[in-house]
Amino acid sequence: MKTIIQSLGISFLIHLIYLVGTVGVGYIKTRNYKPDIENKWGNIETLQNEVSLGMVGSPLFFLFTFLGVALICGLIIISYRKFVC
Repeated sequence: MKTIIQSLGISFLIHLIYLVGTVGVGYIKTRNYKPDIENKWGNIETLQNEVSLGMVGSPLFFLFTFLGVALICGLIIISYRKFVC
């Protein structure tokens, strides 16, 4: 039971780092964006009128990746305890 809880905790931590990293990169890109309006003024088709931030993913995809990473972490923990300890 301890191995299952540890593997789920590690999987949660990995997914949390991934999501925080994704949001952080998007924030940094947004803060450092400087539009080049002068060069694009003549071509009105290249100007954007909508902005989309974030990502869209299926909740089932996140569930399967969470469980898959937990399974891999569990196997690593079990093999580490078997061969090292």
